[in-house]
Amino acid sequence: MDWLEALILGIVQGLTEFLPVSSSGHLELGKVILGVEAERSLIFTVVVHGATVLSTIFVFHKDLWILLKGLFAFKWNDETKYISRILISMIPVVIVGLLFAEEIESFFTGNVVFVGSMLIITALLLTFTYFKKTNLRKISFIDSFIIGIAQAAAVLPGISRSGATISTGLMLGNKRELIAKFSFLMVLIPIIGANVKDLFTGEMASESSVGAVPLLIGFFAAFISGLLACKWMIGIVKKGKLIYFAIYCFIIGLIAIFVG
Repeated sequence: MDWLEALILGIVQGLTEFLPVSSSGHLELGKVILGVEAERSLIFTVVVHGATVLSTIFVFHKDLWILLKGLFAFKWNDETKYISRILISMIPVVIVGLLFAEEIESFFTGNVVFVGSMLIITALLLTFTYFKKTNLRKISFIDSFIIGIAQAAAVLPGISRSGATISTGLMLGNKRELIAKFSFLMVLIPIIGANVKDLFTGEMASESSVGAVPLLIGFFAAFISGLLACKWMIGIVKKGKLIYFAIYCFIIGLIAIFVG
């Protein structure tokens, strides 16, 4: 992987992590187009995902600080309840990650037809939200678990994590501004956990095909583009403009299937 490929894939990851078009799906398609060997690029995928985690922390640092202060007050307050909802939302993806890790990895081999099919599913999820006009509910504990199931399904390349979780929350009737923030915060711990797991299992150490310069370029490209996309996406959800991304995912999905 050279620096230009790293730059392109980093930007793709940063933008698509927050926009509801599937970062993993676009990353897989990008690797195929650029000729990057999927089985040798795990370290790059981990690094750019870490970059988007940092961009999320940067955007929501005030909210995270408030949550931490509320947590260490050691009371059953609004902040503790919110963190509890986030923890509940993590249960499905943790179960899937622990029990089906090898099966999940088998999907990340540049299978363009599969990615295209999952992008069409993402398009359908986003389309459903177009017909949901009333969104007044706060996120309940049950809602959190259901949204967590959507996040677990999004481990498949082509199913957008933000698209699946935000769409599910909107279809449950949750407020747009609440579900957008919840969707981005609920992914922090699972991604950090996955990265730490790769570090301790030695999977990253075994990767030698990606040099330090491409990794740094990919990291900063993903961080900066992710920063912009995160802020942009919050506004998009509030305005209810997800239908345009549904059209995009459907078109790209069809092209991927046709090419594959």
